[in-house]
Amino acid sequence: MSRRIWRLLLVVAAVAAVAGGSAGAWAAGSAKIHKVAKIAKLVPARIRAKGTLIVASDATYAPMEFIAKNGKTVVGVDPDLAKALGTVLGLKFKVVNATFDSIIPGLHSGKYDLGMSSFTPTKAREKVVDFVTYFKAGMGFYVKASGGPKVSGLSSLCGLSVAVETGTTEQAAAEAQSKKCTKAGKKPVKVAAYTDQNAANLAVASGRQQVGFLDSEVAAYVVKQSHGQFKLAGKPFAFAPYGIALPKHDGMAKPLIAALEYLMKSGAYHKILAKWGVQAGAISKPKLNATTL
Repeated sequence: MSRRIWRLLLVVAAVAAVAGGSAGAWAAGSAKIHKVAKIAKLVPARIRAKGTLIVASDATYAPMEFIAKNGKTVVGVDPDLAKALGTVLGLKFKVVNATFDSIIPGLHSGKYDLGMSSFTPTKAREKVVDFVTYFKAGMGFYVKASGGPKVSGLSSLCGLSVAVETGTTEQAAAEAQSKKCTKAGKKPVKVAAYTDQNAANLAVASGRQQVGFLDSEVAAYVVKQSHGQFKLAGKPFAFAPYGIALPKHDGMAKPLIAALEYLMKSGAYHKILAKWGVQAGAISKPKLNATTL
């Protein structure tokens, strides 16, 4: 996680990028990961025959997923977990960069096999795709360290301009809060939605928007990498799981859950989270279509 804030804020074009998932053995810290035959057998034959699964990820959400220094490879928590899961399942997981709001439609159309992009499972999303939970995070705010507004929660957003990424739960929360503000006779929230998180961060850095609103773990990373330009505002709230998105009823939920349980028990899962400094997001048991912790 050595990128500086200027690189983090760079608007990266949504081009395909590979994080090499392998069916061989590899190591996460000191935990060696390898194919587990009894788990690999759970993969449906038609999917096993493909050999390589395309995993879509919006690589603007560091440290969960972002573009490496080489300008093309997707790295971060989700790509590392994808590689580990693919190894256990005896498959190759090819991680490609895609805009966040295009991933679920891409799963529905068959363009992608999985989505690992810090998705919060919701009832609305579960009408289209299934989710296997693997992480947890809250919502959080950040502002400029000097001259930024005081923000303590959703109700304090009335009258402020807020940068969010298109299609996120934060966008929905900010828009819902705006209606509450006007109903209470206050100024609405000026919600500005951007196609990727880099653009939203840049809007706050440039002063076009006053508040950055995103997942708490990512907000903390943005602030850390800003070297004093930003500060966190308020405390994380509305904690919820992250889920691996997959086409409904395609048979991959059971093997993914088994592979995650194996990685958790072996310690590899926790080592991957520790590598990126997000140990607080660990969960103890993956679940299918759970919208709450």
